[in-house]
Amino acid sequence: MSLGAAGGTAALGAGLWAVPETRLLAQQVQDFIEGPPVPDVKPVQLSPHVWMVYARDGFPTAANQGLMANVVFVVTSAGVVVLDSGCSLQIGQMALRMIKTVTSQPVVAVFNSHYHGDHWLGNHAFVKAFGAQLPIYALPHTIEQIKGVEGNLWRSLMERWTNQATLGTQVVAPNRETAHGQTFQFGDVTLRMHHYGKAHTPSDLCVEVVQDRLTYVADIAMDNRIANMDDGSYVGTFKYYDALAKATGEQLWVPGHGQASKGLLQAYGTFMKGIYEPCLKAVEAGEPMEAARKAVLADPRVASRAATMQGFEGNIGKYVSLAYLEAEKEAF
Repeated sequence: MSLGAAGGTAALGAGLWAVPETRLLAQQVQDFIEGPPVPDVKPVQLSPHVWMVYARDGFPTAANQGLMANVVFVVTSAGVVVLDSGCSLQIGQMALRMIKTVTSQPVVAVFNSHYHGDHWLGNHAFVKAFGAQLPIYALPHTIEQIKGVEGNLWRSLMERWTNQATLGTQVVAPNRETAHGQTFQFGDVTLRMHHYGKAHTPSDLCVEVVQDRLTYVADIAMDNRIANMDDGSYVGTFKYYDALAKATGEQLWVPGHGQASKGLLQAYGTFMKGIYEPCLKAVEAGEPMEAARKAVLADPRVASRAATMQGFEGNIGKYVSLAYLEAEKEAF
């Protein structure tokens, strides 16, 4: 084929792709083709009512098929409540298989903590199993973002990051709004909603399982993974921690990434302050961002975790920059 003919063919292809019917057909074909099943991960019991399907890896790859975020579920006398559904149809289906190893009760509700897709793309599996009327709750801003550009963006990113392992996953947005302070009674279990402003995102929902003295904090704190702060706030995170701890008292804090512990907020807060406080000090002293970066890397609160924290090398520079920019706003 000549170069001219190739150019003509490319132009024809581009023209066809511009036709809405062609795009719709391509999407339907993609929806029909599904990636492979995700291997089972045995759930771990965290408290009398709460179980977790633990995601060992903090970031999505082809090898882990996107299993990067924990799926937490609460077994009540009225049915199962899921706290974040995973990042694909396949992970949601695996979580459903694991729930069935614990109880024969149906899933009666899902709560999505925020709009990052590793925490809600698994919604698709639950509505396939229990119908489109299954209550899926989130804060209004989270619902707005998933229905907007974030929904399809995260779906596409997951396919790319996993080499198409998540194919077939459809965007299923939450269909119920919840709010700070709202409580839900599911049989013998009370769930209380918490939201104290911008932290990891502007709309991070934490869910307290009252009877178990356990709170699912999703991504406002992480066990051994450096958090994405692109949409977040360091200062807001510290304020959120203080307000949440004051409202709940001692809890078993369950993150979206990593293992649960009673010391999670303190430990991760210490690390985050090791990033933010040197940046604020540098800004107040009129020092450039590079000086702040050196100070952060030398800070023992950060240096002590650098070698073992997932994603540290690839992300610390960016998150120092974000901390420095936020410190500039706070200082002036």
